[in-house]
Amino acid sequence: MRLLLLGGTRFLGRVIASEALLRGDAVTCLARGNGPTPAGATLIRADRDDDTALSKVADEHWDAVVDLTSEPVHARRAARSLDADRWVFVSTGSVYASYDAPDQDESAPVHDPLEGDRMRDMADYGPAKVACEEIYRNRSPRHTIIRSALIGGEGDDSGRSGYYPWRFAHPTGPDVLVPDPTFPTALLDVRDLADWVLHCARHSVDGTFNAAGLTTSLAEVYELARDITGSPAVARVVDDVTLQRAGVSPWAGPRSLPLWVPDPEWRYAATLDSGRARAQGLRTRPLRDTLAAALAHEDTRTGPRRSGLTDDEEVELRRLLDEGAP
Repeated sequence: MRLLLLGGTRFLGRVIASEALLRGDAVTCLARGNGPTPAGATLIRADRDDDTALSKVADEHWDAVVDLTSEPVHARRAARSLDADRWVFVSTGSVYASYDAPDQDESAPVHDPLEGDRMRDMADYGPAKVACEEIYRNRSPRHTIIRSALIGGEGDDSGRSGYYPWRFAHPTGPDVLVPDPTFPTALLDVRDLADWVLHCARHSVDGTFNAAGLTTSLAEVYELARDITGSPAVARVVDDVTLQRAGVSPWAGPRSLPLWVPDPEWRYAATLDSGRARAQGLRTRPLRDTLAAALAHEDTRTGPRRSGLTDDEEVELRRLLDEGAP
């Protein structure tokens, strides 16, 4: 298969390229080159904000084009300029209008599509992806749209999937401070998503599909993280109000506890019903394997982590809790 990957040097794109090469595909990545390209892939450096960027690949015919963009203008130019037998667009679960119900399927309401060509900020992310979906649906009936939920594992620089295994492996005391263990979550291993993207391209899987890991709880994440690392530390649950008063952010980012959101309207943001995708070949590995891969990646990283509490922040929060501070 002659595969054009619009991306290919970061996280999911890099894994898609690597997996395609292992299958014997001829892989061309059109990207700015902000990360390493897998050996064997052809890298064409281009910035898709430049309206002439696709001219470097527009004269060729591709068996499949895989696009990861979040900008409608990028999708529109690709749909207009490129010649391909199949189109695979990696969308997101963020297209859905609400997250107050568990395991939504593809019929759930989505945002209105973004009216402009570009996102102004991350508040436009879901509507922008909706607009991209519509562009590819209108381009050809031979399309696959994959609404991915939370991705983790090898190469996850966000720190969301790696924080708890890393923290249990490097405790700052007798316990690890964690949020609500009943909070629902799901992690899709990046390798499994990449494998299914290529399956859809190769086997002409048409339509729109959710793709998520199996729904579980943060309690299982903590238990697996402790087991993987052999840590003597135990999980110490801190209630939502205390965490918020202490300035701990939800989900991701600095001074955060990942995968948790103390808002009922966002409780099921990480869960999706992937039954249709599983019926079409999506296979997911055990959560333990994904967390172990995320930990291995964390142990190779240097510099500040993008999610979680630093050692000093956890020590200070534990001190406040032990002193009974509100």
